[in-house]
Amino acid sequence: MNAQVKIDQLLQRLSPILNREHLVMCQLSEEQLRELLGDCLCIFREREGLSALLPRQIAARERLATLGDFRQITLHFSSCQQVPGLIANVVRELADAGIQANVESAHYHEHILVSERDTAQAMQILNGISNRLQYS
Repeated sequence: MNAQVKIDQLLQRLSPILNREHLVMCQLSEEQLRELLGDCLCIFREREGLSALLPRQIAARERLATLGDFRQITLHFSSCQQVPGLIANVVRELADAGIQANVESAHYHEHILVSERDTAQAMQILNGISNRLQYS
């Protein structure tokens, strides 16, 4: 079976789930990270400092400066196989529609961050991938 056929089979079973939380990116000090660690969805330790993805309400409560408004879409596949090119196909579909997608691969699922304004269109595209492949 060639790689594209395997990718198409997995994409037919793609099930995107929109997380309810509205998210923001924040710069944190080490002290703030210790206090907010349990609320962080993702943490990046970069040369310039710490960045954390937090629920918007937590950032507002803590009066943190924020960058961007995001929504998280979790990708569920009926298989946990890692297939090279699978996520690239998904991201390409979003990029073709002008949607910037930041992908994080975790242990159980792939997670895509999209801007809040692009959320509805991104969900429509992701659901459309599966539908298009099922009926083609």
